[in-house]
Amino acid sequence: MYKNNIALIFLAACLAACGEHPGNNSVNIPREERGHHAAADLNLNTREYFEAPGINVLAFSNAPGGLFYDAKTSGVEIIQRGERIATNGDLRLLHTPEQWDGMGRLIERRADPEANRIETRLEYPEHNLSYRVDTRAQGDKVEISVHLDKPLPEKLEGKAGFNLEFLPAAYFGKTYLMDDRGAIFPRHPRGPMRFDRDGRTEPLPLARGTELVLSPENPDTRVTLRELSGENQLLLFDGRNKAQNGWFVVRSLIPAARTGRVIHWELEITAEPGWLRTPVITYSQVGYHPQQPKTAVIELDANDTPKARARLLRLTADGETNEAFNAPVNLWGNYLRYQYATFDFSAVTRPGLYRIEYGGQLSGPFPIDTNVHRQTWQPTLDIFLPVQMDHMEVREAYRIWHGRSHLDDALQAPPNYEHFDLYAHGPETDSRFEPFEHIPGLAIGGWYDAGDYDIRTQSQYHTVRDLVRAWESFRITRDNTTVSQSKRLVQIHRPDGVPDILQQIEHGTLALIAQHRALGHAIPGIVAAHLYQYPHLGDGATKTDNRVYRATLDPFASERRVGKMYLPSTAAPPPERRVLSSDGNHSGEFDDRWAFTSNTSALNYGSAAALAAASRALRGYNDDLAKESLETAVNVWEYESHREPNRYRYGNTTGGRLEEEQLGAAVELLAATQNPRYAQAVRQLLPQLHDRFATNAITLAQALPLMDQAYAETLQQLTRAYREQIREYERENPFGVPITRGGWAGAGSVIDFGNTNYWLHRYFPHIVEKDLVFRSLDYILGQHPGSNLSLVSAVGVESKLVAYGSNRADFSFIPGGVVPGVLVLPPDFPENKENWPFFWGQNEYVITVGASYLFLANAVQSLLEQQADESTL
Repeated sequence: MYKNNIALIFLAACLAACGEHPGNNSVNIPREERGHHAAADLNLNTREYFEAPGINVLAFSNAPGGLFYDAKTSGVEIIQRGERIATNGDLRLLHTPEQWDGMGRLIERRADPEANRIETRLEYPEHNLSYRVDTRAQGDKVEISVHLDKPLPEKLEGKAGFNLEFLPAAYFGKTYLMDDRGAIFPRHPRGPMRFDRDGRTEPLPLARGTELVLSPENPDTRVTLRELSGENQLLLFDGRNKAQNGWFVVRSLIPAARTGRVIHWELEITAEPGWLRTPVITYSQVGYHPQQPKTAVIELDANDTPKARARLLRLTADGETNEAFNAPVNLWGNYLRYQYATFDFSAVTRPGLYRIEYGGQLSGPFPIDTNVHRQTWQPTLDIFLPVQMDHMEVREAYRIWHGRSHLDDALQAPPNYEHFDLYAHGPETDSRFEPFEHIPGLAIGGWYDAGDYDIRTQSQYHTVRDLVRAWESFRITRDNTTVSQSKRLVQIHRPDGVPDILQQIEHGTLALIAQHRALGHAIPGIVAAHLYQYPHLGDGATKTDNRVYRATLDPFASERRVGKMYLPSTAAPPPERRVLSSDGNHSGEFDDRWAFTSNTSALNYGSAAALAAASRALRGYNDDLAKESLETAVNVWEYESHREPNRYRYGNTTGGRLEEEQLGAAVELLAATQNPRYAQAVRQLLPQLHDRFATNAITLAQALPLMDQAYAETLQQLTRAYREQIREYERENPFGVPITRGGWAGAGSVIDFGNTNYWLHRYFPHIVEKDLVFRSLDYILGQHPGSNLSLVSAVGVESKLVAYGSNRADFSFIPGGVVPGVLVLPPDFPENKENWPFFWGQNEYVITVGASYLFLANAVQSLLEQQADESTL
């Protein structure tokens, strides 16, 4: 699972995000670019994928691998009727590979338009295996072949095969035919299992044969696969038997002792001549304040003919509609694979319920009202953040979200070890504790970082700082939750007389201060040690036995060494390795999380920044914690000022850029103490940050009231240049925000873009207009590519109701959680799956984005209230 290390490099992101068709004022798309064909023949288009009406077949448009191997965005892929239904067509070494099972490494990809063919060369260097995958369109069919120059290594015989994975949600309630024998796709996995020769469980085929037809009854998802060699079989597996995020897998094994063409498949995908994707009217699912800009962005198929006008209809009490506004549609141009138009109805300010009508299509209803934005952030504070609270029991009325989790603190992670989730140690652990020794005092505070259960320190301190900014900027006094640290109990919808945001700040601060108490410095974090524990789904209290590990109770203690007793799959240890001995408070069960304890300067500064910020918010609520937090932050600054920086880096867990983390500490300490030494540090750091102004603008703007005129003038110059560079986004896409590329979608970047613009508008309103803040919130609440769903669960009429939280196996959501959103899959396909929660890059909640969204929603409401006040003067 990817951690929330979303880069805030707005200006660089724009350049990386530039599509093939820049925005313009014309919707005239060259015929060859459209891929429009009179017949259903598949042809290789200029973006190097095969195209026919209603069909795209991609071949390694995205390189295999990446951060983890379960992104499901590589190999041969099928997009049918605008929905991606198949992926990962490639040579794999297991029937149903899981997240940490390897993939081939791409060496070369070559598209040959004349031959209507894409050739890719790949390798598994660790197995001395190289191969070629050819994908060729022949009329309305696609042939896939795998070629070997050398026979399979003996150890891979019976293991290596060509896989193509089909999205289960696309085939729920549908059937398949294997050689004319029909069956129903199982909604819940129930296929047979066995042990392989390595002692791992593996599924047995649901069916086998030489021709497989998926969904024969429905042309929208009908695909036929044929094995053409006559020497092999198609095997259909249910990958969900191994893991809930598994897919239906069609596979053919590579024969032993063979070279040349060893796999030969034919795909026939049902096309639809003249098919056009239904227009998507994108707008804010919560509605609009009367005084804010109101522009719907209409997303159209590249072959569609835009309508001339659109209407805004007002709903009456009896369900009828009256026309409230009628205006021309403005043609924006092309972005990614679609063309776009806009409909501006800002002139409508009368409160009421409305719908947009375009070409006979109606949007959902939405309000125009002064109260629209007053509550959009409340589910995040009321429910999402409490549900993420570690070490607590969290109740909501009759429901238990989870029990008291991870009360066994953590064990010292060993040196020279690379963890599977981006944590690591070099030769030094910077700790007085021995490997696997219990570190007391860590079982307090903190939030589950994301859809998993680790305490990633960077996530904790970024969240604390955003919550403090929200408290200091908007004084959010909402009290709807009881939080008792002494009882380790949270009760949602039960006020306790304390502003909830202060209790959340306290909870994050407790986790940060615990690290300094126990180890004397900030640490990268605390994470499940074993792969079988890591993908745990369900109640966090059941992930460990909540008893501190004691080696004297463990008959296998002598074997607890790195490289032993760790399983290659997510299977639990065999029964003979389970330890049930306990003395009540301790156990011999080696299930405790591990603490990675590197003493890096970047982490220390980042933690100090949050502690200094929290000290201000907690005064008058928890004075002892406020005092300790500020003293700790000051001591960290002193310590780091008198040593050579520790620059150890690994993954995204050892801190951000050193100068940026130092800036954060300087600004927060300046605000907390008014000590001019910190102002001097800010001045000295500023020249190093000119090239990354957008990333650091919020922190730099925070310092403005405490700095001199020269500092303000420098920031004003940087802000002018920044505003000019924003125009790149406005030219690049019709939403006017940074839409990033990569394995993790960019909702967090869009939110940070809005928050940056709020802070700069606050001090330089003549340079950065407040509409840029509204624009970001509109994007999050539904005005984005691909769909018009609100990316905040349970906020808006239509919102993300299937997401990647600890609840993901239930195909459900956590109210107030914000998903990463629209992932742009190379070369041009924007996607956010609503029927499949297991796309972490699209659907995984993270605490940092929840906190920054809470700030953005309040910032928008504050600006609108300020605007209303100014209009009455």
